[in-house]
Amino acid sequence: MSKEKIIEKETATPCENTKPVVKKRKRRLGDRHDGYKVRKLDLPFYIIPVIMRTRLDSQVFFNISIDIENLEKYVRRKRREDMPNLKLLHVVLAAMVRMFATRPQLNRFVAGKKIYAHNDISFSMSIKRNLTDDGEETEVCPVFEPTDTIYDVVEKFNGEVEKAFSDEETETDKLNRVVGMTPTWLKSFIVFVLRNLDKVGLMPKFITKASPFHASAYVTDVGSLGIDSIYHHLYEFGTCSCFLAIGKKQSIPYVKDDGTLGEKKVINFRFVLDERITDGHYYAATIRKFTRYMKHPELLELPPEELPDEI
Repeated sequence: MSKEKIIEKETATPCENTKPVVKKRKRRLGDRHDGYKVRKLDLPFYIIPVIMRTRLDSQVFFNISIDIENLEKYVRRKRREDMPNLKLLHVVLAAMVRMFATRPQLNRFVAGKKIYAHNDISFSMSIKRNLTDDGEETEVCPVFEPTDTIYDVVEKFNGEVEKAFSDEETETDKLNRVVGMTPTWLKSFIVFVLRNLDKVGLMPKFITKASPFHASAYVTDVGSLGIDSIYHHLYEFGTCSCFLAIGKKQSIPYVKDDGTLGEKKVINFRFVLDERITDGHYYAATIRKFTRYMKHPELLELPPEELPDEI
């Protein structure tokens, strides 16, 4: 029986398993400071980035509706036990971290018509410091380790949000303020230069660090605004190849095993992905894995048993 099947039957604790060692990758010729060149690809993927030159030309759309009955029970139980501030969003982010860690082809991006893989796992999110129409908006981009559990994700994400809610400017705020004060023609020139530097891997590190567009994925919780999930386009600027929109909770009818009608509570998760970084079979298996973690969030309390070599 696999480790994950055992965990489903038992209540896991953070100390029951040691974390696997994340291999340090040496930088080689052709690598970038924010990622390394993927050198072993199926033959079509050497050609696809040349044919489909932009992310907007390469977007594929996935919509999955997930029953959240077990998920809500889990969140309520963990709040009573040892995670009083746990939210559904934390579980989604933890499932995303595990998905990117164990399915590393998802963490790739295309730059300069070549395929690279991110050095780390990071998710960008837009948040409002004040929940009003004219409330100031900022960005958070927590960085995660492939071995992170849900406990680590909650701590890291909450830490980034607390920083953003403080009076101090984030790195993204500072960059936006400096560039935003320049004339339109100069802003256009700056973005033109940065875009071309990024294509050849020469984007300054401080820009990459401050940019919400240079991340593994962009996540938006539109369900918190009372609306269903959306298909959000990928950004052409940056290195983000995945966009996830989380919808609101809603009840839908379904046919029970005995033929009668019932209701279940679900959330629609809509992914927009870059077709150039991996194939449809890999994407489908990855989405199934995400669904498994959402239905069995207790699996996220332990680190992955092993990590693929591409991490």
